[in-house]
Amino acid sequence: MTLSIGEFTKQYKTLIDNALLSTIERLEAPEVLKEAMDYSLKAGGKRIRPLLLLSAIAAFDKEPASGLTAAVSIEMIHTYSLVHDDLPSMDDDDLRRGKPTNHIVYGEAMAILAGDGLLTHSFQLIADDKTWDAETKVKLISLLARCAGPEGMVGGQTSDIQGENKHLDMEELEYIHRHKTGKLLTFSVLAGAIIGGATNEQLSLFEKYAHHLGLAFQISDDILDIEGNEQIMGKPVGSDTGKTKSTYPSILTLDGAKKHLSDHMEAAKNTLKEIDLQTTLLEQITDLIEGRDH
Repeated sequence: MTLSIGEFTKQYKTLIDNALLSTIERLEAPEVLKEAMDYSLKAGGKRIRPLLLLSAIAAFDKEPASGLTAAVSIEMIHTYSLVHDDLPSMDDDDLRRGKPTNHIVYGEAMAILAGDGLLTHSFQLIADDKTWDAETKVKLISLLARCAGPEGMVGGQTSDIQGENKHLDMEELEYIHRHKTGKLLTFSVLAGAIIGGATNEQLSLFEKYAHHLGLAFQISDDILDIEGNEQIMGKPVGSDTGKTKSTYPSILTLDGAKKHLSDHMEAAKNTLKEIDLQTTLLEQITDLIEGRDH
């Protein structure tokens, strides 16, 4: 790939957005359900997870669009998690990306169903893809279930809820964020590598990269919750502090959290060098995550 990350993002984000739209349009489902699913998919976001997936494919000098189905699937699962996170029984948020949250617009019951629809349809998309062989589909579906389910994101969310109003130590906090935030990023990177044709050794290195990237992503979020621009973030700053959640700054201090962020970013970039492929796009995405507006 000779595209810069800016050109790559512009080209493939449009492709991802169009694919998400057409996926919902094709559903034979009640219109209100489709509208609620589409509402949150259209709410914005940088599409970091699908772009990571396509960038990982590009590292093998293969056409990134060959992973479009998986890219759409991971964005649907990420979006479902946000819809459910915002519910009154979870984080009870009224705004997401500067817009009213799904349950504010469609009611709690429809928001739950919209999230359920996004989650389950993501697996159908991979199963129905005509360009992959059965072995690749099974690998992707198994990986997605593991990263999104009780051993992954859902497990992390559970520990996050149990950790509210408690003073967590670093081990407990990192468990939450390796799973709640990191596992979907891990799927994105590993799925792209699988589609690209990675060896077992390369998959191990990609997983190591994703581990550091996932923790860095969450540390950056915790810093943004203190120093972020509310207009850019699309939600109030200080929400975690208000919910008395343990965060990296609360445990390490703000300066300590920034040092921790830098350490994980450096480890992620060093791992990309070990992979010894065309990882320029992944390196640039890593830089974008590190440089998010604080």
